[in-house]
Amino acid sequence: MIHSETVKNMMKFDTRNKKPKLYHLLVISVTTVILLTVFMLCHGDHQSMHMMIVLDLYFAVSLVLLVSAFFKQLQYNPYSYNTIFYMGFAVFVVFLLLGHILLTVQLFGYSEELSMAEIFSLMSDSAKTYMLLTFPFILVFSAGLCVSNISLIRHEGKRLVNILGIILSFLLVGGVLLLYLYDSSVSGKESYILLHNLIVNIFSAAYLYFECMLIGVIVADAIAARHDPEPDKDFVIILGCGLKKDGTPMPLLRGRIDRALAFYHKQKETTGKELIFVTSGGQGADEVISESASMKRYLVEHGIPENRIIEEDRSTDTFENMKFSKEKILAVNPQGKIAFSTTNYHVFRSGLFARRVKMRAVGMGAETKWYFWPNAAVREFIGLLTKHRLKQALIFGGMILLYFLLNLLVH
Repeated sequence: MIHSETVKNMMKFDTRNKKPKLYHLLVISVTTVILLTVFMLCHGDHQSMHMMIVLDLYFAVSLVLLVSAFFKQLQYNPYSYNTIFYMGFAVFVVFLLLGHILLTVQLFGYSEELSMAEIFSLMSDSAKTYMLLTFPFILVFSAGLCVSNISLIRHEGKRLVNILGIILSFLLVGGVLLLYLYDSSVSGKESYILLHNLIVNIFSAAYLYFECMLIGVIVADAIAARHDPEPDKDFVIILGCGLKKDGTPMPLLRGRIDRALAFYHKQKETTGKELIFVTSGGQGADEVISESASMKRYLVEHGIPENRIIEEDRSTDTFENMKFSKEKILAVNPQGKIAFSTTNYHVFRSGLFARRVKMRAVGMGAETKWYFWPNAAVREFIGLLTKHRLKQALIFGGMILLYFLLNLLVH
């Protein structure tokens, strides 16, 4: 059993300078394919047990490598789409490993070996099986999304961004039902059956890819939001988000300031080290003062000296928050350690923008209404689909090609 202190160290952000790579997984994958090919060519259907054991070992090693890469990515850069990829596919590999171990155990009771066609058939159906077995989770998750979106609409109004969860829920549930109805009965010529199976398994592979990414987003968001930065910071950036008509912070913004204040006091009590606040936010067309000035006034009212506050009042979005705050910080202390405070559902995305401007900053999340989080995770998921298109195309295309070839081998 892993000691809790070991897990804590594995979850520490920004403690590694080298980016994790998965070259070993590629080497192991190629080696596994070669071994399976040798078994198939030299022994035919008389080595199915050995082939299943090889697959079990392959999935076990793949899982270890993916989980290891996930924790190393947190230590290198937690606000990365690699974090999402590693966690999402680790979940899928867990399913494959458990399924193949159960099948291997069952084979010990058989008097005959499984044929190659039967093994390839089991592998080609893995995405479909995963999709159907995880349907209860999808159903519960989709219901929760709908409930949270209805609450969000009641409080925030009817806007497209506030119904994204409902749209995704219908797509998730509808995809499984569509597969079930299409795959419920099939007969006819072998060529028609081959085409039918290709459509089913490729559709399942596509669904699987997006489901893995969704799970990865949820996990990455939750870890980023719950993380508490090390108490050794020189600066904390507070990201602006809106003011009342009288120029005082809205509850959402007040939560971000209070979170930064709590971290300030905790660090001072723990290490004796004080930090500098960077209030980041410009003045909107409907705001009487800048968000930065409003935050500064709030901090002063709560006992923070003015000389420990830097105003950044030019930014209009999160990207500019990070860009302009970095300029202010570099002018004071280029080597300073940086944290940022925002709302919990916004931490991961904000971290992405910080890294985009080449600033190492660790986020902390302020609590907010429960109905904000699910829809925020959906927005992050949709944002993922528009980024790193080449990487996604390679992974997604590789999955489609794999299941295409497996179906051809079955027939």
